Amino acid sequence: MTQSEKVYKLSFGTIITINNHLAEVIIDEGIEMDEHLVDAYHDFLLSHFKAPFSLLINKKNSYSYTFEAQKIIANLEEIHKMAVLVGTLGSALATKTIISLKERENIKIFVDREEALDWIIDKEFKRNVI
Repeated sequence: MTQSEKVYKLSFGTIITINNHLAEVIIDEGIEMDEHLVDAYHDFLLSHFKAPFSLLINKKNSYSYTFEAQKIIANLEEIHKMAVLVGTLGSALATKTIISLKERENIKIFVDREEALDWIIDKEFKRNVI
């Protein structure tokens, strides 16, 4: 972690600020994300980051979503891109389910953290916000 990064421990997991436009999200083991937790998550993002912002979702833990939460988890218009870092087939399949519920092209699955960050921090994003 760099000196500029801040770590926030929330009721459902940890959010690490990489900069004003980029965060890493780690949901805790065994959490079931429901619509109330998603609302708290969205409120945190909107109050701590400058739009547009991107997210690195690190699925290193096993957790689940209610169907209602699946439908709204990636709905913030302020999100530029979401890179989902998976380590297991189960986490990849769960992520594909969520992506299938969206009509957005800004979510992609990765197995390598550096590749995920390279995709998030593209030239256009750097030019406009970083």
